[in-house]
Amino acid sequence: MPRATSIVLLNTGDGKGKSSAAFGVMSRGWARGWRVGVVQFVKGGKWKVGERKLADHLGIEWHTLGDGFTWESTDLDETAAKGRHAWEVARAKLASGDYDLLILDELTYAVSYGWVPVEEVAAGITERHPGTNVVVTGRNAAPELIEVADTATEMRKIKHVYDRGVKAKKGIEY
Repeated sequence: MPRATSIVLLNTGDGKGKSSAAFGVMSRGWARGWRVGVVQFVKGGKWKVGERKLADHLGIEWHTLGDGFTWESTDLDETAAKGRHAWEVARAKLASGDYDLLILDELTYAVSYGWVPVEEVAAGITERHPGTNVVVTGRNAAPELIEVADTATEMRKIKHVYDRGVKAKKGIEY
């Protein structure tokens, strides 16, 4: 079988592990000497994710451009504008040729919330620099994003500690 110049992975679904899996790929890419970048579309504000601490330690470029979860937003127009800005940053990085791997964490929300047209996102991913591998994460991936992915994985929740009213735990959830 021939090796692809680059591939697109998509982690979607209602189960835990979409971003965690993406950051596993981030770690592997870094360990192989790849130039790695991360653009986060939603998490921001008060969320200090452990993966960011690791990325800073490893010298991986990281952009947290969202202002937190939408249900925590005090200004949804500003939240949407930040999502659109995050896409513009991501699109430029996809085309730049400066990265062997880009993680677009929670990009699916920018599409499903209507901040960025799905056609624009699909085109940006398809027209990326030929050597740039991409991992996209988030729930409710649009069919157009599944179509442009080379590998699409759906995480399905069987059971989650949240269902018992237990809050997110540092080191496990973030």
